[in-house]
Amino acid sequence: GNKLRKKQDANQAQIDAAKQVMSMLIIDKKKMKLKEAGLPKIVLDQTPKYLQRSKVPVVKAKIGPKVMTLMADPKVYDQIPIKAEVKAEVSGIYITGIKSVRGGKIVVEEKKKKGFFKNFGKKNK
Repeated sequence: GNKLRKKQDANQAQIDAAKQVMSMLIIDKKKMKLKEAGLPKIVLDQTPKYLQRSKVPVVKAKIGPKVMTLMADPKVYDQIPIKAEVKAEVSGIYITGIKSVRGGKIVVEEKKKKGFFKNFGKKNK
């Protein structure tokens, strides 16, 4: 409820204050568990135990000479192209938004939702 909303607003304000635009080459992106993602130990220590098993959107990107593992906002994750240069808003190790993609435009892949009964129509062989 209300307490959670206040916490989220405070966190969002911190993220917005610390964000900066960086140019990076996206190498790979996956949804994986926090422990397997290869994020710094500090990140694992700060996250609650019950959230460590949940899958998060992880992006491997080359920023300058360094290859880094970053977490992406779930809303932004689908827009991130693989093997392309991107200007993104980054706050710490968290990608909060995409400004531009080099040599193209930001593509949003729309996944068509299958109907509930479509799953039953074709049997797996």
